[in-house]
Amino acid sequence: MSARRLAVLVLCHETLVPPPGARGYDRRAPPEWRTEFDVARALRTLGHRVELLGAQHDVHALLAGVRAVRPDVVFNLLVEFHGRSAEDQHVASLLELVELAYTGCGPRGLTLARDKALSKELLAARGIDVPRFQVFARGARVRRERGLAFPLLVKSRTEEASLGIARASLVSDERALARRVAHVHERVQSDAIAEEYVDGRELYSAVLGPLGTGGRARVLPTWELAFARLPARVPRIATRAVKFSPATQRRLGVHSRAARLAPALERRVARLARTAWEALDLAGYARIDLRLAPSGRLVFLEANPNPELARGEDFADAAKAAGLSYPALVQALLALALRRQR
Repeated sequence: MSARRLAVLVLCHETLVPPPGARGYDRRAPPEWRTEFDVARALRTLGHRVELLGAQHDVHALLAGVRAVRPDVVFNLLVEFHGRSAEDQHVASLLELVELAYTGCGPRGLTLARDKALSKELLAARGIDVPRFQVFARGARVRRERGLAFPLLVKSRTEEASLGIARASLVSDERALARRVAHVHERVQSDAIAEEYVDGRELYSAVLGPLGTGGRARVLPTWELAFARLPARVPRIATRAVKFSPATQRRLGVHSRAARLAPALERRVARLARTAWEALDLAGYARIDLRLAPSGRLVFLEANPNPELARGEDFADAAKAAGLSYPALVQALLALALRRQR
């Protein structure tokens, strides 16, 4: 039981509201609404009064739900609005305009982090190593800049969750580059970014904060996306299938685990993560994606504010390794939301 019982409105997608009466789910085949279920159950375990609201297409329904519940804090699990991921920052802006405390990142951080080109430019200005890249705007001719060497990884400039990323996203010649850029333009409906492919370990640095009287963000233990059965010479890419297809995960032996880094390297990761947090004006919780090359080169790939929060996912597991149970993590996010409002 928490020290203070709060009225919490969990804001999520209409299709992700757990079914009435749901008491659990099969972890071997988890439903799409598992994050919403896990968060709501943790909130109830903490003694809070919880209401779930599915609203991602109608702002009037969202505001009506807020007026009906009159929450002390909104647990914001919306990652898009009107079916457009770039509008998640407007949800945060709306909650600020009606002066409601809400969990997660604010509109400025969501905007800066979403743009993979802009975020790299901001981090490079802070002295952080980023891969060389080029943006290909929709409708523009595909002409590779001199000095941008193959192989290149082509992906959406603004979409997340590996949307549009497949094995074919790694290109080694001009024709493949043009085809993949066209794929992003037509299928994902966004500008494309082609960036230098850095082979190495895929590291995730989870950040929670700011915490403490000094307002310093807390960097959790580094996590790693590992491939136990990846065939030789096959590049390690976190494709859409690697992240979300159980069949692909079983075939390649995909699993996340503590990264087991030397102390000095763990400190390097933490410094880079804090720099990204500050440069991109992040808040609440975020995951910083990095690549560690065999040479020791540590490269910033992208920042993910409000990452996946379900039990057993990278962020929750990193928090557990740092001594935060799942309910304690959820309570920490509520506390951060209330502190920011004050």
